[in-house]
Amino acid sequence: MAVNKDPILKRCRSLQLDPSHMGIYKESRRKPKQSFRKMSDYGLQLREKQRAKFIYGVQEKQFRNTFEKAAKKKGITGENLLVMLEERLDNVVYRMGLAMTRREARQLVVHSHYTVNGKKVNIPSYQVKPGDVIAVKAKSQSSPKFKEIKEMQVGVPGWLSVDREKLEGKVLADPARDQIDTPIEERLIVELYSK
Repeated sequence: MAVNKDPILKRCRSLQLDPSHMGIYKESRRKPKQSFRKMSDYGLQLREKQRAKFIYGVQEKQFRNTFEKAAKKKGITGENLLVMLEERLDNVVYRMGLAMTRREARQLVVHSHYTVNGKKVNIPSYQVKPGDVIAVKAKSQSSPKFKEIKEMQVGVPGWLSVDREKLEGKVLADPARDQIDTPIEERLIVELYSK
């Protein structure tokens, strides 16, 4: 399985992305090189796709498959794509504040620290649905990592509810486009793939 090990701050600089979207709250002192050439339409579309892949920690093949599934669903393809990316188990765990970054959430999911509706799930790309209950396994709750996470204060989006004492949360509904705060212009991704 391919894993993205790029330095986060360096990649954020190259994609002109704020590191806080990755769950990292420190600034890079380096400034991106000034380019006076205007970026082509293709360059803008490609950068937008790379941003989405980087933020959600998805490789090209998986991203393409997600896009194809989003295109088959009813509704606007770009919004469907973002909703499907938001409803990945690793992203939901991060959004609930049960992990500090998406990369950490992915690792904790792979190491089987979470259950979905009482069943162990260790697949980061697992698609959650409204009504699903995501909880930290009872065995894992006593670890220092989860004690630290329990004390964190995190803003939770409106489509999720979290009980910090029990370390569990529930998916209330599918996220609407205005509830997804990632800086992605999905129409550019749709334009890139529809060529």
